[in-house]
Amino acid sequence: MSYRLGIDVGGTFTDLLLFNNQTGEIKLEKTPSTPADQSIGILEGIKKIVECNNLSANDIDLILHGTTVATNAVLEEKGALVGLITTKGFEQILHVARSQTPGPLAGWIIMQKPDPLAPLYLTRGVSCRMSAKGAEMTAIDEDEVRRFIKELHDAGIEALTVSLINSFANNSHERRIRDIAAEMYPELPVTISTDILPEFREYERCLTTVMNSYVRPKMANYLKGIQDKLADAKIDSTVNIVRSDGGVMSIESAKKSPVNTLLSGPSGGAVAAAYVGELAGFDKVLGFDMGGTSTDVCVTIGGQPNLVRETRVGYYPVKASSVDVRTVGAGGGSIAHVPMTGALRVGPQSAGADPGPAAYKKGGEEPTVTDANVVLGHLPPRLLGGEMSLDVEASRNAVKKIADALGLSIEEAAQGILDIVNENMFGALRLVSVQRGLDPRDFALVAFGGAGPLHGNYLSKLCGSYPCISPPTPGVLSALGFLHSDIRNEFSQTMIRELEKIDNKEFGEIFGVLQKEAEDWLNAEEIPADRQKLTYQVDVRYYRQGFEFPITVSPDQFSTEEGKQKFIADFKETHEKNYGFNIESPIEIVNLRCIGTGQVRKVELPKYEAGDENADSAKYEDHTAWFDGKHLDTPIYDRDKLRPGHKIAGPAIITQKDSTTVILPDHHGKVDAYLNILIYPN
Repeated sequence: MSYRLGIDVGGTFTDLLLFNNQTGEIKLEKTPSTPADQSIGILEGIKKIVECNNLSANDIDLILHGTTVATNAVLEEKGALVGLITTKGFEQILHVARSQTPGPLAGWIIMQKPDPLAPLYLTRGVSCRMSAKGAEMTAIDEDEVRRFIKELHDAGIEALTVSLINSFANNSHERRIRDIAAEMYPELPVTISTDILPEFREYERCLTTVMNSYVRPKMANYLKGIQDKLADAKIDSTVNIVRSDGGVMSIESAKKSPVNTLLSGPSGGAVAAAYVGELAGFDKVLGFDMGGTSTDVCVTIGGQPNLVRETRVGYYPVKASSVDVRTVGAGGGSIAHVPMTGALRVGPQSAGADPGPAAYKKGGEEPTVTDANVVLGHLPPRLLGGEMSLDVEASRNAVKKIADALGLSIEEAAQGILDIVNENMFGALRLVSVQRGLDPRDFALVAFGGAGPLHGNYLSKLCGSYPCISPPTPGVLSALGFLHSDIRNEFSQTMIRELEKIDNKEFGEIFGVLQKEAEDWLNAEEIPADRQKLTYQVDVRYYRQGFEFPITVSPDQFSTEEGKQKFIADFKETHEKNYGFNIESPIEIVNLRCIGTGQVRKVELPKYEAGDENADSAKYEDHTAWFDGKHLDTPIYDRDKLRPGHKIAGPAIITQKDSTTVILPDHHGKVDAYLNILIYPN
């Protein structure tokens, strides 16, 4: 038998989902994360899921891993010491940036601009120069280049970035500098901008390449650690790393371009939320992924997550294709506190996996969102299928600190903690819906992550997004998304010209070059020809507009006038949809792109026949929980015993190995053919 294994490392738990390639059967496990070295928790999880299913580790053909190593290196400012070689006169490029400040009106007054990831004292400007059209204006001075590289190496840099002005038009100077550095110091990782982002906009290209260098040594060490640990355990499975755009790439590709993994974990959740929503019959979905440390939210329309060309990690804008996900510091481990103002606050500080919430009995004493759920009875005293018991008294003692500070009962304080954290997450959902001109009432809400189904019904109520969908394996849904992801990479070339001034043959010539690059990469990834797929895009805008849209085209579309007019119509439709208007202005081409995809067999959740509505056979415990200011009878159901057609009246609690679902009073849940629980108001 052959299997694929999805692994999602969170701040509190590491989720594992095992997929049988022959039968389609799915098995899941959760183990505590090991923040000091994530690979330790991964190996423990692999051993656990293999033993629990009576398998050999070598039955696993492919491991798909979503990682936060690169993200954490940036957020925690623990990346490499980076040297930067740019064009003479542009040494301050990372300092000048885009001269944009955060809102509100006086946001610049309190703005704390971080130091660039490549410091100025480790930046050198070379005298060689290309024109914007790719013509050499000043030849490369190799003696100068060698001198600068030696100075930077002697200063202790751990990675080198080469980002020259106009290299998107001709990268021969960048490639030569890279080769010289490799000759001088073979062990020094060197990244050139046209390998990462061969497009115009020098600041974004330089910053994205510097960020790649900043996280590259740490990511390479981490991935090598995984390879070594798997080798020591005599596991020879292929390992692929999940990309920010929902695709995957080989472990060797991830070592070279880790900047493409900055949203690795959240992207899997977005892919899975789109898939689950589509199965349930909803093509507009809000994804709500609440874990132990943070919450990720996203929008998916038409069964596809929304992709953006630029995202933000901390302060830094990174121009890399990624799923449009917003993250807030709100999770099950978020710590509640009452500052001097006397107003209750929740997060962003988290108890994490160690020591964790007080209920976990690992030394935590601070009141967390998890402890509030335990106090209110929303979270039963046993988790992970009975493997983990919770200390109710420890949770009450922790929440009592908040109750005493605010002069409330323990239950009122716990409810206050939930209300605050729910509002925080509601704010994030508004960012991806209301602030994009989307009405959340037009969307279903897929609640997942270890804590998502606990709070999903609350968020549906705040947003007006119904149904709230609790998937069959909500706690490991991001790992399901990994198993649903294709191998993917992008290849692009900048061509800034008015559409009417371009010889249509140029489109075919450039797409031919990009197609060759994509096919070579897919072949290097050992993707069979019958599973290779190429998609072509053109980034387009009105003349001198600040931002552009990607429009999908066929490689020969511009060979006919009809194809050209279809392209113009598609652009205007997209512009109208995003901005609400079009203008009389020439249309300008910005970038051409070829996306290479290696298609994999998709995970398919089994479909069952519907039965009767009576769910009493799944009820296993009478229970009381606090809702609406009082204790109410709240039966507990076993998720594994629920079948299609079952209807559950709220309030109710449904437990399973990887998560717990809460149905609020005046709501009810229906189990659909794919074992999703769809929660509606009465």
